[in-house]
Amino acid sequence: MEQFSFTITEDETGRLDKIVTSHFPDLSRSKIQKLIKDELILVNHMSTNSRYKVNVNDSIDVTLPDPVKVDLIPEKMDLDIVYEDQDVIVVNKPQGMVVHPAPGHEHGTLVNGLLAHSPLATINGELRPGIVHRIDKDTSGLLMVAKNDQAMLSLSAQLKAKTNQRKYLAIVHGNFKEESGKIDAPIGRSKKDRKKMDIVEDGRPAVTHFKVLERFNDYTLIECQLETGRTHQIRVHMKYIGHPVAGDPLYGPKNTLKGPGQFLHAALLGFKHPGTDEELTFEVEPPQIFKDTLEQLRKKH
Repeated sequence: MEQFSFTITEDETGRLDKIVTSHFPDLSRSKIQKLIKDELILVNHMSTNSRYKVNVNDSIDVTLPDPVKVDLIPEKMDLDIVYEDQDVIVVNKPQGMVVHPAPGHEHGTLVNGLLAHSPLATINGELRPGIVHRIDKDTSGLLMVAKNDQAMLSLSAQLKAKTNQRKYLAIVHGNFKEESGKIDAPIGRSKKDRKKMDIVEDGRPAVTHFKVLERFNDYTLIECQLETGRTHQIRVHMKYIGHPVAGDPLYGPKNTLKGPGQFLHAALLGFKHPGTDEELTFEVEPPQIFKDTLEQLRKKH
């Protein structure tokens, strides 16, 4: 079992289950509610219910039971496949879809859908077949998937050597003085909240390049290019420089753009084909809510 504790801050208001979910984004709301019912989530060392309204300085203790084994079940679903051949699949993941199964998200993941569509590489572990890199549940956009082990080795090596291309679109808070920049700050697990990542001295090297595309009153549309691929990298880096991604429930302010999650989209993906060495580049537009939000910002500007 794992145990976590945190204290409610002034900017956290509302139901207990909602607040705890914001601290543990990898767990579903229903999973959090079950933990509360099973008295594995305590407020000020006492059990309560999911509807409890938290107060500033409430102490929250969370006990996560050891994960049960997750069985990979192929699930037929309508995937947006941008490209496919005998070695690779490039898929446009919708916002709200988890990439691979985990406790609390055993079904409905991208991997479940891919397994019903095609055989996948197996050397990346039992729960992540074919997955070369991942993007967060509420981030949309392009992923490359390996259909065999040779392709997996090639694509993984390209990621490690930083020879592939990954560009993201993001709507972020605030206005930039500069037109472009580079963020070079190591990322590791937060010392205060184990479910968050943070800039830490002993973290892994992380580099993000950004370029301003469009300016609005209180927001900016930027393009981010990843040099490394750390967990939550863009979200953590943008918060670090004072421009958190709009709609980000974990790293952004409470007063933000309305939507189903962070306004972050993996728009461009480029890599060398593992079988032919051909340079391949793919681009996809952001989801409709991203485009609609941009139009609203333009009208207000």
